[in-house]
Amino acid sequence: MAGLFIYGLVGLLIPFAGSVSHLVAIRLFQGFGAAMIVPVAMAYASFLSPPGQEGRYMGVVNIAVFCGIGCGPVLGGYCADTWGMATVFHVMAGLCFFAFLLVWGNMPACCPVDRQQQTGLLENVSGMLHRRRTVGILVARFATVLMMVPTMAFLPVMMAGWPGSSGMQTGLVIASRTLMNAVLQYPFGALADRFDKVVLLLCGCLCMSVAVVLIPSVTGLGAMIGVYLFLGFGEAVLWPVLGAYAVEEGRERFGHGTMMGVFNLAMSAGVFTGAILGGLSLDALGMRHAFWATAGAIVILCFLAAFLIRSGESAGETEEGDAVARFMPPSP
Repeated sequence: MAGLFIYGLVGLLIPFAGSVSHLVAIRLFQGFGAAMIVPVAMAYASFLSPPGQEGRYMGVVNIAVFCGIGCGPVLGGYCADTWGMATVFHVMAGLCFFAFLLVWGNMPACCPVDRQQQTGLLENVSGMLHRRRTVGILVARFATVLMMVPTMAFLPVMMAGWPGSSGMQTGLVIASRTLMNAVLQYPFGALADRFDKVVLLLCGCLCMSVAVVLIPSVTGLGAMIGVYLFLGFGEAVLWPVLGAYAVEEGRERFGHGTMMGVFNLAMSAGVFTGAILGGLSLDALGMRHAFWATAGAIVILCFLAAFLIRSGESAGETEEGDAVARFMPPSP
């Protein structure tokens, strides 16, 4: 609830930002709110997912996430073109305050866990860093969001140079990716529950990397929508896989909240690193090389992550007991 309230305030504050420093301060405040929302929501879903259905449950959560991301640019583009940029953030604020009221009226305060089995945060994090499988999952999470800022922030810059380009067209391109992602989350989540997750991880990674390489070469709206649909397909393959891995690690060893918190820390680190990598590459080498550098980093890190996950599983990390507490949902 606190995180959603902060998001609503951010929507009201952004139109008043008078400089880059003001915007950075507001975005830091927004990040503080995000840290209260995303790991907690994912921990709820993690706790509720039955064994063997982790991919499906996390896929459902991702549907909500990507539908929001997909509809946001379309709604934002329409509002910006019709009423001005400030309206975009006012609408965002209204939706956040509405979500705040929904949570207030409908969400239980906590999931019932065995408090006597909990261990400290530092002990859990240390346990994660000593397990190759967990490190591999976190590396994959980090790698697969490196392209988030280039594919979102650089796109309007590229499309601004096209004849007749508008905010609505940019929103449609971004929406095509995220809505494709949302539509495929549940079927690929079910596939992740039955198929080799490492193979799916690598397939999704390669699809994403090919799409990122192609983006700076596209010069038409239809082709760009096609590339972003393919990018969304690649993301849809691997997001349920990573979510299912995180649920398994949280349930068996580290606790749902702790695992999802560190899982999203890896995501935030990837978004931050991708923004810096993309910005430096853009300034030094140009737009095309910024996307190429991002795609290369994704491929290298995902193959490293697959090696760590596979070697950890071969060493028996999914079966052996350890000193870290196990968290299991109560029987129905």
